[in-house]
Amino acid sequence: MDRPGIRFLFLAPAGASLLFGLYAATALLGFDVPPLADRLAASHGALMVFGFVGTLIVLERAVAIKKWWAFTAPALLGIGSLLVLAPLPTWIGRSAIVLGAIGLLLIYRTIWRRQAMTATAIQFLGGVNLVVAALLWLAAVPVAHLIPAFSAFLVLTIAGERLELARLSLRGSHPGRGLLWAALSLTGCVSLALSVPAYGYPLFGFALLWVVSWLFLHDVARRTLRATGLPRYMAACLLSGYAWLVVAGVIWLVGGAATSGPAYDAVIHAVLLGFTLSMIMAHAPVILPAVLRRPLPYRPIMYLPVALLHASLVLRVLFGDAWGMPSMLQLGGSLNISALLLFIVIAVVSAVRGPVDGVGRRPQKTSAPQIPSAPQKASAPQKAGA
Repeated sequence: MDRPGIRFLFLAPAGASLLFGLYAATALLGFDVPPLADRLAASHGALMVFGFVGTLIVLERAVAIKKWWAFTAPALLGIGSLLVLAPLPTWIGRSAIVLGAIGLLLIYRTIWRRQAMTATAIQFLGGVNLVVAALLWLAAVPVAHLIPAFSAFLVLTIAGERLELARLSLRGSHPGRGLLWAALSLTGCVSLALSVPAYGYPLFGFALLWVVSWLFLHDVARRTLRATGLPRYMAACLLSGYAWLVVAGVIWLVGGAATSGPAYDAVIHAVLLGFTLSMIMAHAPVILPAVLRRPLPYRPIMYLPVALLHASLVLRVLFGDAWGMPSMLQLGGSLNISALLLFIVIAVVSAVRGPVDGVGRRPQKTSAPQIPSAPQKASAPQKAGA
């Protein structure tokens, strides 16, 4: 599993899920494209979370622990997401997704046995929420009701990583305890949102704001925003992503359950696009080289898709959803898709061109961190960066 070519095969289902998801998004926005199959239209959100983002996250964890069996988890998530679209009973693909999500928990168990840390516990809670979402989808619960579980998985995965980077600057004998309590509250509120929506969704929004408040106060991105190069770029992506979590948390706290209509569109895209894609754009120059063993140099042009993503989300959420302007919703949605595709193009070109010093510029000295999701045995403390 150590060959980059073999690892790329695990990324292929994630890429296919992304393309299918973007096609579904284009059709759902009302553009004139060939008709969607019913399964594709109904699986848009699940494809993006299980098939695309979930596969990427789990593959990075599998690479980190260097165990052959760990690679079955991203394979099951990616292939299972595509099997859902195939002319087969849907339970086959959904069962594969459940097994892949359980595989993530086994990966975290291995990480915990190497080095028990609060950050790992928080990420494990994120994995628990992924399993909950997968089991509920297997039980035919509509995707609209899975959004709190999806959100908790994504938010706690990133929060655990950020805690691991911030722990050196935290004071006290139990750094990160406040974030752990917030993570436990967020996980508990997923169940409340499913069983008692009238109270569960506002409480979920409050717990999400609790997590985001901790991140805003303690994340090293607040300091590295004043740096240059890659650390500053990562910090800008992170902090702007946290801002969209605040938007989602306020909508849930004030508006309660949102499973359809403008509030639903606003909240899911604040989390799944504003937050999640910001995290992907931030960590791509660090994570993809670790997974594929090919450098992805930072270049200032990477700010362009980031800016387009957030500007288009403002159009979509503020003007399209909040002010009820369908044309702005469609325009913002189309620019969301363009921002993601533009980032992919820039990342591929940057990887092909190679290191920045190869084009006549000095290599930048940067303390951009590796995301320490899987501490090694007797690992040394890592320097805090962006």
